[in-house]
Amino acid sequence: MKNFAIPTREEVSENNQAIFDKLNKGLGMVPNLYAYFSKSETALGDYLTLQNRKTSLRPKEKEVINLVVSQVNNCEYCLAAHTAIGKMNGFTDEQILEIRSGKAGFDSKLDALAKFTKDITINRGTPAADALTALFEAGYTEAGLIDIIILIGDKMISNFIHGATKLPVDFPAAPALN
Repeated sequence: MKNFAIPTREEVSENNQAIFDKLNKGLGMVPNLYAYFSKSETALGDYLTLQNRKTSLRPKEKEVINLVVSQVNNCEYCLAAHTAIGKMNGFTDEQILEIRSGKAGFDSKLDALAKFTKDITINRGTPAADALTALFEAGYTEAGLIDIIILIGDKMISNFIHGATKLPVDFPAAPALN
């Protein structure tokens, strides 16, 4: 298998160097997966724009989606990153594991979101009617549905990049899901 190198700041374009500098300032690091995006002149900026777009979803809802999609796709990189981010957003270790399994019994709205996200991801874009109905019954709107699907697409991109490259994970490993 090909060995995929993670570019350093000096190896990327001036535009991507500026993005690296912003990431270093905000996160204290440039995550390996983001650094790899910079091999394309525009991909890192495009991806960060997508990831940081305005949305109707709250931070906890976004992390539910990120964790569920990453679990379905078995992306160890994104599971590690979003376990850390999930904790920063107030989820406990136990809640994160439950979310990764595709449910959130501790919150009925997040539970409907987790179940819908798992269902539509496993079924590659065609959710079961009951999962969609439960999502709307939990209070999500059609605008929310669009935001959910865009975020699923966002996470699929990073899951697929890691799946193809198997870049080293630079976050604490996520615990195994039993």
